[in-house]
Amino acid sequence: MDLGIVLAFIGAAAVISLVPGPDMMFILANGISSGPRGGVVAALGMSSGIVVHTVVAALGLTAIFQAVPVALEVVRIAGVVFLLYLAVQSWRASAMAEVQAAPARSLRRIYALAVLTNVSNPKVILFYLAFVPQFVSTQATWPIPVQLLVLGGLLVVVGISVDASVGLTSGWLSNVLLRRRAIQRWLDRTAAVVFGALALRLTTEDLRS
Repeated sequence: MDLGIVLAFIGAAAVISLVPGPDMMFILANGISSGPRGGVVAALGMSSGIVVHTVVAALGLTAIFQAVPVALEVVRIAGVVFLLYLAVQSWRASAMAEVQAAPARSLRRIYALAVLTNVSNPKVILFYLAFVPQFVSTQATWPIPVQLLVLGGLLVVVGISVDASVGLTSGWLSNVLLRRRAIQRWLDRTAAVVFGALALRLTTEDLRS
């Protein structure tokens, strides 16, 4: 691949990663509620979701979403339901904190939820349909699937650098704040509101834009 194209892609990926979105909000919410490890694991889960999208794109399966728009709507509905589930779970955790210390969240569970959050985000699918192909060349010596895998790998590296920093920072702040149970309750409620707002946004968002 041409070095200029690779550098341009890295720059564009860095800008996109720095723009707050559903993935970053999810990482922030888990860093706040579960500390630095929870934030970093959430970031790793998001990057794993990008790996899934990359492999799917390399296999050519993203063309299905382009040819069958209703498939994208199904993904949107699944994403809304999933985010609402996360909102309810966070609110229930805040209620538990009122009477006793909330149990530690499983890092494995945080990772799985992060992967599902990313994979069920239709905007990420559209990102691969509209953005990544701009950096793929039919004149290159590398086959297109290989180019997609390389670009996806670069996106993961850039994304995890930004997201892990966000997770660590929010987790460190939560460790400072969680010394009082009342603060923990409100942090859990904040996470619930974030997930609910993301679900509302996904419901009303125009996926064609």
